[in-house]
Amino acid sequence: MKQSVIEKAQAWVKNDYFDSESKREIQDLIDSNNEVELTERFYKDLEFGTGGIRSIIGQGLNRINKYTIRKATQALAETIKGQDPHEGKYKVAISYDNRRFSFDFAKEAAGVFAANGIHSFIYKRLNPVPLLSFSVRYHKAHAGIMITASHNPPEYNGYKVYWNDGSQVTPPNDQNVIKHYNSITDFSTISHIAFEKGLEDGLIHWVDENVEDAYFQSI
Repeated sequence: MKQSVIEKAQAWVKNDYFDSESKREIQDLIDSNNEVELTERFYKDLEFGTGGIRSIIGQGLNRINKYTIRKATQALAETIKGQDPHEGKYKVAISYDNRRFSFDFAKEAAGVFAANGIHSFIYKRLNPVPLLSFSVRYHKAHAGIMITASHNPPEYNGYKVYWNDGSQVTPPNDQNVIKHYNSITDFSTISHIAFEKGLEDGLIHWVDENVEDAYFQSI
């Protein structure tokens, strides 16, 4: 096993930013000398592509987990804060599908946006991309995120970014998100508050059936 891989894995286990369950998953791989799995998880950082990130669910730098979701969201938050506010606010729409942890990841993202002073509008129940696109426009949001891995196998999940027109993010905005994403090398620098705290502070807003009804009315 490459020394750099084991060093990154050990650094993950020793980092107090990660919860005990996350660290235990990596420690078990170290203890069992699972070279293949450790290499897959730590040989590189998960890359932010043109539309977002997508990978197998699991702990590690090259996996989809709540920490890499937070990293992607912080990058998007930094990009949004470079824009002008709408009606005095920065706003993002959020939707998610029925894949494993999709709702949890959506709430993690909302917690990052809230910590950055950005209002999130998140559906109370899962909805597909067209409803996310509509919510972006309905709420006059700067961007939207969809937690999904589309056609990938069930062990995957992903994070797709949409812009203020409801379409998937395009240049130069995608490149700005990627630049901010690549600049984050320390997870502990990512701003985050609990989802419930964001609700209490009025920075996270549930989206109910009224918006869904407005979508159907519009078509």
